[in-house]
Amino acid sequence: MPTEVLNEEDFIKLSEAAFECRVKRAKDAVKLKLKTPKKMYTFKTDEGKAEAILKKVRCEVAEI
Repeated sequence: MPTEVLNEEDFIKLSEAAFECRVKRAKDAVKLKLKTPKKMYTFKTDEGKAEAILKKVRCEVAEI
């Protein structure tokens, strides 16, 4: 079961341990999913913030 992260800074810190960040784009929001060896973390945001966050994550980014 995925865990939702509510803070942008926490999401970026979690990306250090992740091996993939999946990006799912919808009409009104963007969902970012971090896949770690033990757990999946999700973060919902708008399009502008998502691009800024993706520049800061420290793992591979995949569009789904």
